[in-house]
Amino acid sequence: MPADDALARFSVDLHQELLSDAAAQSDGALTPDVYTQRMIEYLTEAGELDDGEVCYHRSRGVEVSGYSVDDEDEVLSLFVSIFTESTPPVTVPTADVDTAFKRLETFMVRCGTGYHREVEPASPAHDMALRVGEAVRRDYAVRLFVFTDGLIARSATTARRKDGPIAAYEVWDIERLHRLLTSGQGRETIRVNFEEINGGPLPCLLAKDGAADYTAYMLIVPATVLNEIYSQYGPRLLELNVRSFLQVRGKVNKGIRETILNEPEHFLAYNNGISATASEVEIVDMPGGGRGIRSATDFQIVNGGQTTASIHSAVKRDKADISRISVQAKLTVVGADRVGQFVPLVSRYANSQNKVNEADFSANDPYHVRLEELSRTIWAPAVEGSARQTKWFYERARGQYQDAIAREATPARQLEFKRTHPPGQKFTKTDLAKFVNSWDQAPEIVSRGSEKNFREFAIRLAKRGQTEPDERHFQRLVAKAILFRSTSDIVSKLGFPGYRANVVTYTVAYISHATGQRVDLDAIWKRQAIPARLEEAIRTIAPVIYQEITTPTGGGNVTEWCKRAASWDRIRNNVIQLPNLDGILLGGPHDPTGVEPKSQPQDDPVVAEMMIVPAEIWLRLSGWAKQTDNLEPWQRAIAYSVGRQLQRGRVMSSKQAAQLRIVLTEAERLGFVAQAAVIDDSAG
Repeated sequence: MPADDALARFSVDLHQELLSDAAAQSDGALTPDVYTQRMIEYLTEAGELDDGEVCYHRSRGVEVSGYSVDDEDEVLSLFVSIFTESTPPVTVPTADVDTAFKRLETFMVRCGTGYHREVEPASPAHDMALRVGEAVRRDYAVRLFVFTDGLIARSATTARRKDGPIAAYEVWDIERLHRLLTSGQGRETIRVNFEEINGGPLPCLLAKDGAADYTAYMLIVPATVLNEIYSQYGPRLLELNVRSFLQVRGKVNKGIRETILNEPEHFLAYNNGISATASEVEIVDMPGGGRGIRSATDFQIVNGGQTTASIHSAVKRDKADISRISVQAKLTVVGADRVGQFVPLVSRYANSQNKVNEADFSANDPYHVRLEELSRTIWAPAVEGSARQTKWFYERARGQYQDAIAREATPARQLEFKRTHPPGQKFTKTDLAKFVNSWDQAPEIVSRGSEKNFREFAIRLAKRGQTEPDERHFQRLVAKAILFRSTSDIVSKLGFPGYRANVVTYTVAYISHATGQRVDLDAIWKRQAIPARLEEAIRTIAPVIYQEITTPTGGGNVTEWCKRAASWDRIRNNVIQLPNLDGILLGGPHDPTGVEPKSQPQDDPVVAEMMIVPAEIWLRLSGWAKQTDNLEPWQRAIAYSVGRQLQRGRVMSSKQAAQLRIVLTEAERLGFVAQAAVIDDSAG
């Protein structure tokens, strides 16, 4: 297939997947936010981002679609989307890219001087401005991203200035994304030009072994070169490394820092150096004799990540002079077709002298390999009203789904593949970790982002011991996926102003906690859907969750609060009256409260005022608002939830009462007559 045709086909497929994502939103509209979320997922998986939050905000001179703050590596990433919604892709003017970058820069600068005070305090944009401002004042490296589903001239990616606080300007258009997802390795190749960075090639010695299936070089790398490479590529350099840099908390990192600051001339003697890999190197003759490495393609540091990151941190934090520091290095070169298998082994054995969790080597873990095999062979039951069976496609490595489609010879066969493996039934390793950790009642970990959540999932998996998943294990994982995604659909339709991802994971965790994990997962697998009463439970729980997470203890940033164990502790001890779930739970009858009853506040005047309103009023208000399309969906939901709660003899909480007072006031302003509802009831 010609390159242009392949790109056009990729563009169509991408937009179809975005439409599938949009279907889960409250109005099903294909919006730039849907595209931004997908781009964050792609780039997080590729190691370009340390996850991220979608949060669109525009005001005079500023525009931003989302952000990512990596506190470990001290990197702030801001992104804005130029979404054309056009297939085949159209060209985006360079001037539009320049304008987008300028608006991001303005937003960054204003956040550093207290822009959050100009933003509505209850909005997610306030949290974003506050978080960005903190990162700017801490002098984090700043990376600006422009995402677009169109095409951009290559000059637009290189014309930006490199001075000031901006470490990098990144343009991700449809063509660059296509290269990333069809490269077979799920990440962009890093090509390091040592001649450009160092002012000349790096002298090297070749370690010869005629029988080896690789080539190895020994060299001395100036610390200034390592610092420059890390400044440009950050943790992407270490993505195949088995350890992440933990700032300077550990003894090793503190020792490296002390040597850099106090004895730089002894660094080469004290430090073990680094081990790196590449798929290709360019070797040249040195002017004074010998050989040197001009460039390395697919460059990765597989041992010595702490050394590299500590040097970068010392320059950034301590303004250290590293001009006298050199680092010994071993560079192993292996063919691009063997990188995925060979490099993890180099990484494993290079680090074998240190205690390393097996969970850190999860990319090719047998557990994930077996799940992939199961997903290719197990047929899911046909959904009600259809005779067609489908499969759930587990994408162990990024791009497998698109690769599988591309391998089908004709458009008709590609269409049949998608019917058998619907895009909505594809899930990745990070998706799997969200499903499982939410069910395992760790929503605070899920809220920390896909990559951090996956690392925790891998650690938990390793602690449980290596168990080979079987057919039933796979089916129950899919049931958890259905529960999670159904919850996401319902929460989207409730229309909360923000924090959707947090509400979803906390809601699933609360269901798991309140039912003692007795939801019949086998029944969900057989139906390929959750029961109606479980949907009702989700609609009851989600508004309470939203209220709870948006009122952090002691105030502060909602997003950060959701990442703390204290947030889950507070929510799981909350009493939420659930509908009767008998028949869809395993074991005995269901206690609708889920937890032991707690005493409710009786001295709150707002609670007393709202408790006077009969349950029927709240239920009628909810129905009236839905029929007339008044109020926000989540406001209708809380009126309904509390109405059902009162029917069961429960007392509303102070937070519910405060919110309901607002709901009732607004409903009456719009024409709802509470007293008339009572009269109608008595007449009926």
